Amino acid sequence: MITTTARPAPARPATALPTVPVLRSEWIKIRSARAILGSLVAVFAATTGITVLTAAAIGTSEADALGDDQLLGAFFGINFGQIAAIAFGATAFAGEFRNGALRVSLTAVPNRTGLYLSKVAVVGGLAFAVGQVTGLVTFLGGQFFRGDHALSLDDPGALRAVFGSGIYLMLIALLAAGLTALARSGTLVMSLLIPLLLIVPFVVGQVVGGGMEFMPDRAGQLVMRSQAGGSLGPWTGLGVAAIWAVTALAAGWFAMRRRDA
Repeated sequence: MITTTARPAPARPATALPTVPVLRSEWIKIRSARAILGSLVAVFAATTGITVLTAAAIGTSEADALGDDQLLGAFFGINFGQIAAIAFGATAFAGEFRNGALRVSLTAVPNRTGLYLSKVAVVGGLAFAVGQVTGLVTFLGGQFFRGDHALSLDDPGALRAVFGSGIYLMLIALLAAGLTALARSGTLVMSLLIPLLLIVPFVVGQVVGGGMEFMPDRAGQLVMRSQAGGSLGPWTGLGVAAIWAVTALAAGWFAMRRRDA
């Protein structure tokens, strides 16, 4: 009598590239967490709502009522929307570092690089999609109340500003996500990054001088200006903001690879 022993199927190597099931699971995590989903919605609500309400209150009084650069003024609310973008990026990653959630995620997706890149892809993709809708609705909604002072999409730099504003919001979210993976604390990242972008430029801007133009917010928002000025242009400024985000993501990946779960 001949007996045969079934050989176990060889285990599939864990891939470092995002796969559809992992991407879907990361989307489910975001969709099922009210704080994360709420911060993503707030990116649109804060940017568009504040811009439209401000434009409606000002009306047709003055062309430069929203700032010296009329094109940048069309995105007045983005200074508040970027706070929500920081909160989205930070909270989307912070959940992995509470109550042993990272160990559970690594059990399902053993490859840390694959897990990390999947989270980055979902956070970046959602932030980009919401950012593009936000930029377009913000521009059109705000200019609706500006009367003869209104800009149109045909004006020089308008389409670039609309598209670039969405990329800028995505980069800010990814910057916060990378720093959260590095620090393992969304609260710490928000408490440091929000003042860095909103307060520090006004407090130390006169002391540091031209160096402030390389800060992620100052550089990234050049894409929404009609006249950039300084040593950076609209796209090079956005490139500087991208370098900040990529550096933070690389640091977060290195920390996630090296530290215990």
